[in-house]
Amino acid sequence: MSVIYNRVAYIGLGLIASSMIHASRRAGLQREVAGFARSAETRAIARDDNLCDFVAETAAEAVRDADLVVLCVPVGAMSEVAAEIGPHLKPGCTVSDVGSVKRAVIEGVMPHLPEGVHFIPAHPLAGTEHSGPRSGFAELFENRYTLIVPDGAPDPEAFAKLEQFWTYMGAHVELMDPEHHDLVLMVTSHAPHLIAYTMVGVADDLRRVTDSEVIKYSAAGFRDFTRIAASDPTMWRDVFLNNREATMEILGRFIEELMRLQRAIRKGDGDLLFDYFTRTRAIRRSIIEAGQDTAAPDFGRSHGTAGEGQTQADS
Repeated sequence: MSVIYNRVAYIGLGLIASSMIHASRRAGLQREVAGFARSAETRAIARDDNLCDFVAETAAEAVRDADLVVLCVPVGAMSEVAAEIGPHLKPGCTVSDVGSVKRAVIEGVMPHLPEGVHFIPAHPLAGTEHSGPRSGFAELFENRYTLIVPDGAPDPEAFAKLEQFWTYMGAHVELMDPEHHDLVLMVTSHAPHLIAYTMVGVADDLRRVTDSEVIKYSAAGFRDFTRIAASDPTMWRDVFLNNREATMEILGRFIEELMRLQRAIRKGDGDLLFDYFTRTRAIRRSIIEAGQDTAAPDFGRSHGTAGEGQTQADS
């Protein structure tokens, strides 16, 4: 497999960045990897583990001479990082990201990039509830989707290289416009996370159920809520604050559906409940048929181990 980029720089060295580094090294997609993280502790771990060929002390230093720069920081920090690295970017290089919101990222990053630099946002729909430079693994993107979300028509050569980069890391690549991306992800990822945070919060506030009972008697549904709710709070705070319009739209629809089910239960309308649950069960089967999850018992997990799901950068 041929080298696609001579030098790739990652700003942020958490789950997604470290997984990209492992996956791209396994496939031989770049000659050199540079990295930077705000935390001195994270930089020290990256050096100790030889995660990167070069760990910089500043973001500006990391991006110097890079052919591809990937922003792997929370959505709310994208604009600040872009302003910091903009003057130091190599002419003709590609800047991408892995954020879960796209319109806000585009508006925050683009003004800081110089002429001749190609900004091609992307979003890998993969992750776990774990974070940090030691949480990544090369197989994270295999058979998962990565959405490339440019604002308008991207440079053909730059787009082809980025698409090839993600494909060789194991991902299925599709193109999507920013507004549609933000709405789709609100349905498939953001709203479920908000609901999970809420449900775990309800359990915490319901004093008639003790903490020990919540822990001991967690069935699969609540257990998965707690797994999702364990995701990076900074990242998810930024997701909701930067995707407010879609958040409010989908929450409104969710409340309407919840009230519909509430009325059915109050009236004893078993037919409506049965039909509703039958339709939603079909969606689950479609996800399995598409290869995006497994039908294995216990949500495909070995007993005693935490499951994986689209929580960090879906990410």
